[in-house]
Amino acid sequence: MKYQPMTCVWEVTMGCNMRCGHCGSSCENSLSDELTTQEAFNLIDMLIDMKLDWVTLSGGEPLTRKDLPLLIDKLNKGGVKANIITNGWNITENLAKDLKQAGVSTVAISIDGDRDVHDKIRREGAFERAKKSFEILKNQGIYTASITTVSKQNINLLDKIKDELISMGVDMWQVQLGLPMGNFSKHEDWMLEPHQMKDIIDFCYDTYLEGKIEMCPADCIGYFNDKLSFINNMKFGGWDGCNAGVRSFGVLHNGDVVGCTSIRDKSFIEGNIKERSLRSIWEDPNSFSWRRNFKKSDLSGDCAKCRYGDECLGGCFNSRITTKGSIYSENLYCSFNNLMKEFRNKLKQFNDKDTLVNKAYNCIELGSYQEAQLLMERIIELNN
Repeated sequence: MKYQPMTCVWEVTMGCNMRCGHCGSSCENSLSDELTTQEAFNLIDMLIDMKLDWVTLSGGEPLTRKDLPLLIDKLNKGGVKANIITNGWNITENLAKDLKQAGVSTVAISIDGDRDVHDKIRREGAFERAKKSFEILKNQGIYTASITTVSKQNINLLDKIKDELISMGVDMWQVQLGLPMGNFSKHEDWMLEPHQMKDIIDFCYDTYLEGKIEMCPADCIGYFNDKLSFINNMKFGGWDGCNAGVRSFGVLHNGDVVGCTSIRDKSFIEGNIKERSLRSIWEDPNSFSWRRNFKKSDLSGDCAKCRYGDECLGGCFNSRITTKGSIYSENLYCSFNNLMKEFRNKLKQFNDKDTLVNKAYNCIELGSYQEAQLLMERIIELNN
């Protein structure tokens, strides 16, 4: 295969026992076309055939599916690690034992603030239930993680969340950017400003160096910021663009195959496993063309000029869709994009052309060609 998938996110259900204010999928009740247990088994056979390293089971709330331990057991016996992303409400001692016996790899529980903010976003009592669930999971020796969707509701609480997670003994922590989709789109005042990405990256870097909890910024946090690159190099050997359709894919509750489950636009559906095998969908030369054929020249704005554009391709595609309406737009939430915009604004303070020319030459010698270009643009502006 030209593209070898390593991982998959499978939304096993759209049913959920919470109505979270930031839910990108606006999950409520399970839908009639949800894969049956047998259909889910058929999909797992296909996932095993694709030789995936791991599968993340999400939703909705995956633990509302009674057959979830059976699905994990089948994945595990087929050599595919199974992770769960849950709100933690349904975890009991017996269920944790079942998950452990089935061979679950990681159970991640979302934490989105201190007790007050978390419960406000999710459901009254959710924080204490999550805290108890972590205790139950740790008693079973299950590796635990937490996911925090960062917004204006909680960006000032990250230190407090960190301390809570460490006290709970959580092994790994992922932070991701809240995006205006699903329920979140009803709360425009929750959306972070682009310049706040630097604050998140600085926090992740400091937390990583502390070493008290494994820090894992999500792919929508980026890009090519020195501190973030340090974390990615230490953890993954670097970052080279969105995985969707080239190293990973998603499966929706009804068997639809997509490059990324975060992208809810139906035009990005590549096929359905009830109609075609997963392998035939993945190996189809027309599948995932929006990602596989994407080039730097397709980008607009500062991303089209970025020195990292060929490698990055604008970073997270869904960030661009939800904030700018198109995969071809520049990524306003890219840290490097913001750095270049700040640099351009600072240049407005300089009116001496000789000084600007000298700075441009220095940038060229250092290989900072994008900065040199911005300096030359300022010189041309002064000449006009």
